[in-house]
Amino acid sequence: MEKLNHNIHCSVETCAFHAQSKDFCTLNAIKVGCCGDSHPDNCECTKCASFENR
Repeated sequence: MEKLNHNIHCSVETCAFHAQSKDFCTLNAIKVGCCGDSHPDNCECTKCASFENR
């Protein structure tokens, strides 16, 4: 049985930590990073730095 973290919603099914039966993450916590800028102006510049490809 996969461990669901109901506090982290995720729809990225290619991530190794995606709970395949539901749109949640299986990690206890994630790290949010930026695309080269430590002070992004919009959400397109942010990313889940905990992502690992399946």
